[in-house]
Amino acid sequence: MLVAAGGTGGHLTPALAVADELAARGASITFVTTPSQAGRVGERYRSYALEMRGFERHLLARSNLVTLRRLVASAPRSWAIVSAVRPHVAVGGGGYLSGPVVAVAALRGVPALAIESDAHLGVTNRLLARLVERVCLSFPIEGREPPRFVVTGRPLSAAQLDADADAGRAAFGFTAALPLVLVFGGSQGAQSLNEACLEAFGAGPLDLQVLHVCGPRHLDEMTAALMARGADVEHYRLLPYTDDLAHAMAAADLVVGRAGGSVAEIAALGRPAVLVPFPYATADHQSKNAAWMAAAGGAVVIADADLDGPRLGGLVRELLADEQRLERMARASREAGRPDATRRVADEIAALLRDGRVANPA
Repeated sequence: MLVAAGGTGGHLTPALAVADELAARGASITFVTTPSQAGRVGERYRSYALEMRGFERHLLARSNLVTLRRLVASAPRSWAIVSAVRPHVAVGGGGYLSGPVVAVAALRGVPALAIESDAHLGVTNRLLARLVERVCLSFPIEGREPPRFVVTGRPLSAAQLDADADAGRAAFGFTAALPLVLVFGGSQGAQSLNEACLEAFGAGPLDLQVLHVCGPRHLDEMTAALMARGADVEHYRLLPYTDDLAHAMAAADLVVGRAGGSVAEIAALGRPAVLVPFPYATADHQSKNAAWMAAAGGAVVIADADLDGPRLGGLVRELLADEQRLERMARASREAGRPDATRRVADEIAALLRDGRVANPA
């Protein structure tokens, strides 16, 4: 099987989860990803690197010329990779890199499948949808119907799904005696969330615990601000980044964050959430992700423009004080979550093979 995923970690993570599931079933996996993300594939799978980058929003940006040249060069490189691997099936994990690889494989008669991680079909998957046999959706998308489109949920790894609340509190040094709020804004942090969290909880003493993942570039600024405000450092923990977000989510009584791919993880773990969609996300897909979880009853949504310390602090304390409401939200989140998504995507891939379309792999 040939898996192509890259552009962001949000695309590579579900692709790796599916690869691990298929490898456990005996499949041989080869990855194609960017050089910067090749380390995440590690020694588990054979891999190829493809030099690509996304287009800037401003079409006339000079960097887009480099992007265009790399896109043109990716076609013969993708052809060479498919020729070398001769896959029985090709999987696009999302992101711009998956486009040329999966397109070449599909045009050469290899059964192909694409994974969409958001509640909006990205540009790459809109193009691939005409070539692949199946598109696995993390969220329902209006107008994208079976049999070509199947709602499977967003694939998650076993480590993500097995995260435990007690282990999470122990790992981050928190007690079970006070409620715990996790605040994070993605791998790079989110300035508006950081400022609101600082204003809401940054001056002690606290009657709750806060695990605030602020992003590496904001750490010095946030640390200085907390010191200046006299933060309750016993109950307010500031981290630049964590590679164990699943345990942090599992440990939290309430999750506050953006509404990217992490929404699926929050739901699969059955956590209630306050979601603040990034207003400049492509096609406003974070608002769509957040709306899906809010409609299910698992989240309250605050527009980024309406976010400030008093609003965030008041809502968090209101939710934590209403145990019945918080439990209803947690139950709704669990019911909306799809912890079997990885298995379901793997089953769709296996179905492509069973359909007998691999007699002459490329």
